[in-house]
Amino acid sequence: MDFDLEELVNVEQTFYEEGYKDGFAHGQIHGSIEGRALGREKGFEMWEELGFYEGFAMLWQVILSQRGTTDDRAAQHIRQLLALLAQFPRVNPSTTEPSELDIPKLFRQIRSRYKALCAALGVQPTLRA
Repeated sequence: MDFDLEELVNVEQTFYEEGYKDGFAHGQIHGSIEGRALGREKGFEMWEELGFYEGFAMLWQVILSQRGTTDDRAAQHIRQLLALLAQFPRVNPSTTEPSELDIPKLFRQIRSRYKALCAALGVQPTLRA
């Protein structure tokens, strides 16, 4: 009988390592699929909120211009909100190169500017998030 006694001692560890490698590869595939699905869902929610803010600002911009008031505080908030919305990326940035844009910070600024605009207009803000 020619067998390696060391292999018998480590048989449990060998099975563990093989199972770990298989599970890790399987997890990478499913993690990627679930990550993409979650990314699409969250991306849609973000764009829905941003679209609401942009539509709100554009509507009030037209209303204020028809009234002939473009230099007041609300008009300034509208311009600043639209400028912040224009900074938001329209395409998915590459994952290989780091982005200088802090998206959560920009989102907080947009929400804050929206709340300030609502206060200037005397409108109750509809908090989306």
